[in-house]
Amino acid sequence: MFTGIIEAVGTMLAVADQGSNRHFTIASPFAGELKIDQSVAHDGVCLTVVAVDAMAGTHVVTAIDETMRVTNLAQWQPGRLLNLERCLAATGRFDGHIVQGHVDATAVCASVQDQNGSWLFRFEHGSAPGRLTVEKGSICVNGTSLTCFESTDEGFTVAIIPYTYEHTSFQQLRAGDSVNLEFDIVGKYVAKLLGRAAN
Repeated sequence: MFTGIIEAVGTMLAVADQGSNRHFTIASPFAGELKIDQSVAHDGVCLTVVAVDAMAGTHVVTAIDETMRVTNLAQWQPGRLLNLERCLAATGRFDGHIVQGHVDATAVCASVQDQNGSWLFRFEHGSAPGRLTVEKGSICVNGTSLTCFESTDEGFTVAIIPYTYEHTSFQQLRAGDSVNLEFDIVGKYVAKLLGRAAN
């Protein structure tokens, strides 16, 4: 389980295909602390570490075809910045919200507005079952726990403060880019239960 509080920003170094799988080599500040089989969220996608080079400060993760299909991983290229978070330790603080690292959908960044000290990002995801946000509710965008507003069936807006902008991949995000979304797990369960009750 994750919290959506980004630990570090990694840099994509290499991409290699092997059959239907794709391997990603990533440089990060905590690569030397990772272990093989450890789960790490990369832009909100929970991926398993399959190799570590502590001296080089890199690790490798593998994505299967299904993961490639439901996320924006197909667009990951060398030079891309990635939001990284290791699993929450049992003794850790729960500063964000419950994040599983299971991407529900991708969305398109519709606009970026510079607010002279902060930034407003508008995301459009289209209407579909399970794509549920509420005003001032939690949303996970590229692994980052955020509060959404201007919430509609089609999308939402988030505000990014300077610290978050500088310490996440939002600094690289532009209008037209695709992002990974994970909707609030509590909201998804409530929506499913209410749907059953109505039937």
